[in-house]
Order: sequence, then structure tokens, then C-alpha cells
Amino acid sequence: MNGSCFPRLASLPRLPLAHLPTPVEELSALSALLGGPRILLKRDDQTGLALGGNKTRKLEFLLADARAGGADTVITAGAAQSNHCRQTAAAACRAGLECHLVLGGTPSDPPQGNLLLDQLLGARLHWTGMERRGERMGELEHELLRSGKRPYRIPYGGSNAVGAAGYAVAAEELLGQLHGLALDRIVIASSSGGTHAGLAVGARATALAGQILGISIDKGERDPEPYEHQLAALANATAERLGSPGGFVPEEFHLRYEFLGEGYGVVGELEREAIGLLARSEALLLDPVYTARAMGGMIALIRSGEIGRDETVLFWHTGGAPALFAYAGDLSSGNEADR
Repeated sequence: MNGSCFPRLASLPRLPLAHLPTPVEELSALSALLGGPRILLKRDDQTGLALGGNKTRKLEFLLADARAGGADTVITAGAAQSNHCRQTAAAACRAGLECHLVLGGTPSDPPQGNLLLDQLLGARLHWTGMERRGERMGELEHELLRSGKRPYRIPYGGSNAVGAAGYAVAAEELLGQLHGLALDRIVIASSSGGTHAGLAVGARATALAGQILGISIDKGERDPEPYEHQLAALANATAERLGSPGGFVPEEFHLRYEFLGEGYGVVGELEREAIGLLARSEALLLDPVYTARAMGGMIALIRSGEIGRDETVLFWHTGGAPALFAYAGDLSSGNEADR
């Protein structure tokens, strides 16, 4: 890929971390079960870094930016089973940087899923209990500075203009894989915003067709700061960084908020069904927090007829399978084989 759609891409530091391009596969068995539409899958669960995931694309730019600025340490934050934190810890290893993770709640014993991988990767963990993770990140940054470190702070999900550039470039990658096939929709899990905003920038720059539909994972429709406004601001900052067309407004971003269930990280029937259905029809693993909720939302929209059965839809798989093991108790009931 020569990056010709993004005039400033060649000048941005980038650290190769991901196995690219990730495959595009057709989910013909799932489509048959649902009676249509045609469903494609973009396999960003196969980016390769410490069991893969979408954050690796962002971290290629974030870790390179950290090194270019002379950092020797990275700091980021997330939930105990954060896919972003696990991939940040792995990327820091590859970049030769110390990694500090600010995690919500308290540690589990024994560690499972992503948390186990964080520890294996050598990340230094800072638990916040009931304290806000953002406040603890700021305190930790000052502590590290006082100790003589040169920290680089990565926001939740790697979702700033530096990281979101990874998904603008991903849109160009996808366009080259479609070989002229027109998409009606691209469905994604939307949470911290970098993937969603980056894809919007890339789609505009490359003329990639199809509505980008975000299934909200943790944002409410009536939150004090409307999520669409955050996405537009991030898309404009990303477009400016890449030298590509901007001018995004909130109304351009398509979100569905009705699949939040009992809240972030709480597995309900929507997620359980999506995980089981994809596993048994396509031998495909979804994570219990993000892709299962987004896939469950897409399936519900297909069943209701809102996504037409004659459409061609691409679901962007953002990874996260290691978290399955930490949610075994929520997922195992009712799935035993017939005896």
C-alpha cells in the first residue's frame, strides 16, 4: 500500500506490528441461517500481535509516535479485561518501552484472559478500585516524570488522531480487497471512537461505499456529551493529521444504542446467542464485551428486516477472544452437549 489517498501518511512515524492485510471472509453458513443478507467478515482478530485485535493498527502509529518523541514508557488504561491494554503491553515489548496499565476494579486470583496476558507481557499494573481511571493516569504520569521517566500517555482504546489514522489506512486496505464489490453497510463495535472515526475518514478519502453503522457498546443515546459529536471531532482531527478531506459533522455518524443490555461488560442473552451461533455455524470466536454485542445487534437488525436480506454487509471483527476465558461462568450454562 502506497498511502496515496493520504498526503501526509508517509511523514508519520509508524512501527510495523500487525500482520496485514487481514483477510476478508464470507460467512455463508450464518447468512443461510438468517435467510440473508450476504455477510462478509474483516478479520482484525488476526492482526497477530499477542492474539490480535483492532488496537494493533492504532498502536503502530502510537508506539512510533512515542519513540519519535523520546519516550521510554507508555501509560494507558482500561477495564481488567481490556483488549487495548493487552495489545498495548505487547506493542510496548516490541518497541522496547516500559508499559504501565491503569486498570479499573481489583485483581482476580488467579488472573485470567487478557489480565493473564498483561502479566506475561511484563506490564506493570495499577489497580484503581472505585477511583476514576483517568485521574489515576494523570497521577501516575506525574509520578513517572518525577522518577526520571519519559512517559507517553495513550488514551482509552488508543482513540486519538494518532491512533485513529490506523483505521483510515485500514479503509484503503479493505477497498483493495473488495475488487469492485459494493457494500451496503459496514457494521462495527463502537466504543472509544478511534475505529469508527478512522474508518469514516478512510471511507471519505477512498470513496469506499456503504454506511458505517456503529453498534454502541457503552455509550447512551442521552449521554451529556453526544457520542456523535465526539466522533465528528475525532474524525476531523484525524483527517487533518493525514491531510485528507475533513469537515465531518455529527449527523454523518450512524449509531445504534438499543443493544446496551445491563451495561458495559455484562453478558446477556444477546451476547450469549451471538457467541454460540458464530461458534457453531462458522467456527468463529467473538469476544463477550465488544464483538458479541455488535454481532448480536447486527443479527437483530437482520431479523427485524432493517438490514435487508438482499444487502451485502461487512462485519468488522475487532478481536478480543482472550476475554472469553474470563467469562466462562457467563457463557457455559446452557451450552453443554446433549447427553
